[in-house]
Amino acid sequence: MQFDVLTLFPEMIDSYCNCSILKRATSANVISVNAVNPRDFTLDKHKKVDDTPYGGGAGMVLMAQPYVDAYESIKKLESSCTIMMTPQGQPFNNDVAKELANFDQVVILCGHYEGYDERIREIIKPREISIGDFVLTGGELPALCVIDCVSRKLEGVLGKIESADCDSFEEGLLEYPQYTKPREYRGLEVPAVLLNGNHKEINEFRHQKMLERTKERRPDLFEKYNQKS
Repeated sequence: MQFDVLTLFPEMIDSYCNCSILKRATSANVISVNAVNPRDFTLDKHKKVDDTPYGGGAGMVLMAQPYVDAYESIKKLESSCTIMMTPQGQPFNNDVAKELANFDQVVILCGHYEGYDERIREIIKPREISIGDFVLTGGELPALCVIDCVSRKLEGVLGKIESADCDSFEEGLLEYPQYTKPREYRGLEVPAVLLNGNHKEINEFRHQKMLERTKERRPDLFEKYNQKS
């Protein structure tokens, strides 16, 4: 999987992707993450990439030329998808992550300041994605959320791909509670069923806990799950 990220702050992308699981994935050539800076494509001698909005208003707007030229400099693979991180986009969730994981390349546009010149949308025609109903300073954090989540769906990123099978949302439910050593801590003990070696009983226990936790914390997901069942 190849990720190409258009960003004014490539160091933010590089720093996160050079740690932990994503670093191992890049070292193993399972994924590659390439940050492209629109400042390198501006025609302005001061590397300016934004300007005041026509019609007036607060803030600065990202100019079309640097972003479009930066985007067009990226070699697109046959199986490629371009997304734009924006609060106006489709909500990002586990199903969207699975869709994106089917591509060989995902190109991500990160906005900043007061937003994009609308012509960036009209020319590039990206799929617009939001990570929530709130506004951040820039699109770098949302882009990293997408890269991290999508990467987990790929064979070879996690130690075992099965590690993701019981993640929250994989079955439409929240994940069951987990325990490790010691067996007792501050008067709290690991449930006995997890210690008896009976995998059928363990699976039943975990599934029941997934149902209980989802019903309590995300009744919307619980109702949706029941409708599918």
